[in-house]
Amino acid sequence: MATMIQSIRRSAIGLGIFAVITGGTIAFTQALTSERIKEQAAKAEAKALFAIIPESDHNNDLLKDTLVLPASDRSATGGPVTVWVARQDGEPVGMIMPAVAPDGYSGTIKLLVGIDLQGKVLGVRVIAHKETPGLGDRIETRKSDWVKDFEGRSLGNPTPKQWNVKKNGGVFDQFTGATITPRAVVKAVQKSLIYFRQNQQAIQAQLNSTPAGQGPVVTPGDLTDESLNVEQF
Repeated sequence: MATMIQSIRRSAIGLGIFAVITGGTIAFTQALTSERIKEQAAKAEAKALFAIIPESDHNNDLLKDTLVLPASDRSATGGPVTVWVARQDGEPVGMIMPAVAPDGYSGTIKLLVGIDLQGKVLGVRVIAHKETPGLGDRIETRKSDWVKDFEGRSLGNPTPKQWNVKKNGGVFDQFTGATITPRAVVKAVQKSLIYFRQNQQAIQAQLNSTPAGQGPVVTPGDLTDESLNVEQF
């Protein structure tokens, strides 16, 4: 009996040690993977920022020059919106705003929308989504140039009713077998322009009154959901 008890005790101790080692290994692996995901997300967003407003069009530190705008339902949290500001010789020339399309086919689509001070789109990039590969993922620049059709657009170009996909009377192409995804992105970009127009004077005043780099520093990746697929630009 004593021998059996000792055997059971040794087995229990062995299992306990194995569980501790296994748990520690899993935790370490998850932590390491999480950091790598954040790093890749940060790199992807940084590339997206410079794809929207190239370094040739500004000479400030775009990654560090930020300011906070009033709360908006466009943001992932519904709270204040932190934007990146592009300046040429100290003068603001445009900004890049995070935007969210909550009604994608497979869930939330996260975007970056560049807007100049006249309310014209400088560029749009999708930074995270769960859309169907081969269908909805054409919103990625590595899959198609569809998202580049926003460049130069404004609330007057096209008219408000035409800010939609062609299937619904708009000017933007839809994808074969996937209308919901592009329609969601179009609406998110339009909402960003509406937000800018509604707050244009306040934004302009804040841009001019905030010294370059004096806003809160936002590291690319802060706005990225690790559970989403990050586009590698």
